[in-house]
Amino acid sequence: MSRLNMPELAPEVYKAWATADMHIRRGPLSGVVRELVKIRVSQVNGCLFCIDMHTTEARKEGETEQRIYHLSAWRESTLFTDQEKAALEYAEAATELGPHGVGDEIWSAVEKHFPDEGERAGLVAITAQINLWNRLGVPLRLEPLPH
Repeated sequence: MSRLNMPELAPEVYKAWATADMHIRRGPLSGVVRELVKIRVSQVNGCLFCIDMHTTEARKEGETEQRIYHLSAWRESTLFTDQEKAALEYAEAATELGPHGVGDEIWSAVEKHFPDEGERAGLVAITAQINLWNRLGVPLRLEPLPH
């Protein structure tokens, strides 16, 4: 059982987060890249609720089971495009935020593989947003919804 019901106890704040999520979803970033980032960041952060939700969402976007299985070892997999790898590299670096943040080499790969600035903005936004959701899901011990 969850420790706290945020939508009930902080409805205005929760609604603002959900609205931001909806606007990010409408942006130019592809649904597959968006869901891969959400899954990978949630794996890094250990958010079972979000992993469960976004693997389901990824399949709705046309993602395959095999690629979802490979996601935790994406660097070794040949199943991901260079664009997807650039997004995953950025998402991990922005999630872990070492002492130097996101390095220039990582950002250069993002610029190369996402020439559209709107897509880059979407990548930054979705990475930040899923980190926010993970930081609710993990400490509040959110449990996956029944399928």
